[in-house]
Parts: sequence; structure tokens; C-alpha cells
Amino acid sequence: MNEDTTMRAIVATEPGPASVLKETRVPKPQPGGTEILVRVHAAAINPADWKTRAGGGWAGRSDVTDQGPILGWDVSGVVESVGRGVTRFQPGDEVFGMPLFPGFPGGYSEYVAAPSRQFAAKPAGLTHVQAAALPLASLTAYQALHDFAKVRPGQKVLIHAAAGGVGHLAVQIAKALGAQVVGTASAAKHDFLRGLGADEVIDYREVDFAETVTGVDVVIDAIGGDYFDRSLRTMNSGGTFVALSYDVSAEMKARAAERAIVADFMLVEPDLGGMTAIAALVAEGRLRPVIEAELPLAEAAKAHELGETNRASGKIVLAVVED
Repeated sequence: MNEDTTMRAIVATEPGPASVLKETRVPKPQPGGTEILVRVHAAAINPADWKTRAGGGWAGRSDVTDQGPILGWDVSGVVESVGRGVTRFQPGDEVFGMPLFPGFPGGYSEYVAAPSRQFAAKPAGLTHVQAAALPLASLTAYQALHDFAKVRPGQKVLIHAAAGGVGHLAVQIAKALGAQVVGTASAAKHDFLRGLGADEVIDYREVDFAETVTGVDVVIDAIGGDYFDRSLRTMNSGGTFVALSYDVSAEMKARAAERAIVADFMLVEPDLGGMTAIAALVAEGRLRPVIEAELPLAEAAKAHELGETNRASGKIVLAVVED
């Protein structure tokens, strides 16, 4: 393939383990109307990436290459060119965003083309690797806490898996909204979470949080199972329960409603307002991503294997360009 019209990318050649991720060359995208072409400098890994890779279900989709889908929704890079009608950015601008989710923008590659309003200006104080760690996880946390639960100063927020990719950012965003924050995590991660502002940390391996935590107004849960009913026991009437990784059935909603608690599943979506708010929190020093590991693009499979251990504190990022 001609290197002027193609790019390096990591494709999932078939559903399966991390080993199905292969480096290849694919056609370089071109920006359409309202779109920008971004030279990707870094792309982060999320549970959505490895769950999609393992589960498949992409056959016949128009956003999948002939060789398979290019995963990756967290992007930070530099605008290469702009499509017709774009006024927000110019070539050379540094941007970050979560374009086209849940479609495949193709973050594990050298270039991504997507609508300009699904990107925001990269905070000047962050490297591309740091900026790439933010979009999907921070938008998830922001939309759950600010938009859905409408967290107010003085409320108590319980965050499960608080040291993870979404969790460690949710802790900081909840604090920025004025909440008292309780997080569940293994004991080894307690100092980490206190350093991010958590007021109380529960070792889920040694303590039943449902027996020790009370007065909770908002729960953010990415675990599921019996965490739903156990969390309801900690909550005040009128609270909000946000499930991030599983559906909340009508029967579960009814159990929550018995205590005037609103419970539902929330899926993150591209959001210029949210990205702008996140960039502002970074600029104010109230939000910072923590990088568990940085690997080169060619080691995407290793990055997935690391993520699938569910032991990472913070985010795993692929460096596409060495800054």
C-alpha cells in the first residue's frame, strides 16, 4: 500500500483474546464536512475496548475495515486538516476527545477523522498521553455525576472500583462538585485514593460496605452483581443509583423505587459541553489523570492483557507518536 494514502493501525482480526490484535496498514481517512483529521499522538485503553474485541458483533458494519475494526475511543493529537464548514479548529491545533462512540473512530491508528464538535482543545498543561487518558472515562464520570445524578455540594457519593479508570476520575469530579466521597478499593490503593481527595475508603475484601456506609445520596457502580442491592441499603431516600456496566431491569428499578431511589444504566456519549467542563477542571488543578502504564501502539495486545486483570490504578495509554 502507498504510505501517503495509508496509515499504521491495530485491527481486531476476529473476536477473541488479545492476540487477535494485529498491526497492519489501512486506508488513511479523509475529513468530510464538519470533520477534522487528527494525527493521533496517543490513544487510551478502556474496558469497552477489550469487551468489544472479545465479544465481536461488528460483522457488516460500515465503520469496520476489510481486516476488522480499529478499536480505541480516547484520542489526543494534532489537527492535520479540516473539512468543509469547520471553524472551531485549524491545522496545528492540539485536541482531545471521544469521537463517534459507540461507533469505531479507530483510535489505535495514526489518524482519525470525526466531527469537530466531538473534540475540545487539549489542556496546555497535559501531554498527549495524559490527555488521551481522559475523554471516555472522565465523560462517563461527569455525565453520571453532573448530568444524571445532579450532585450538589454536601451530598455523599459512593464510588465502587474507585481506583480504576473511571473511578479515579469520578472521585475527583465528585469532589469538585462539592461532594463527600466514599470509595471501595483494595487496601493497597487506599493511599492513592486519599491523595485524589477521597474522604473515606473501604477495603471491599475485608469489610462489607453495606454494613458500614450510610447516608449515601449517589452511587456510581461499574461492578454489578450483588453490589446493586447492597448499595441500595446504604442510600438515602431520593438518591440516584448509576450503573455503568450492566442493565438495570424493571424489577431492579422497582426495588429501588420502593425507597424513592432512581436507578438506571447510563452509557457515555460524545459531549462538547462535558469535554469543555473537563478541560476547565484540569486547568483549575482539580482533575488529573493517573497513568498506570504507557506502551507503544505496537503493544496494544499487551495493553489489553494488562487492562483485563482489572488491577490497574488509573489508565493504560498507547503512545502512537513519541512526544
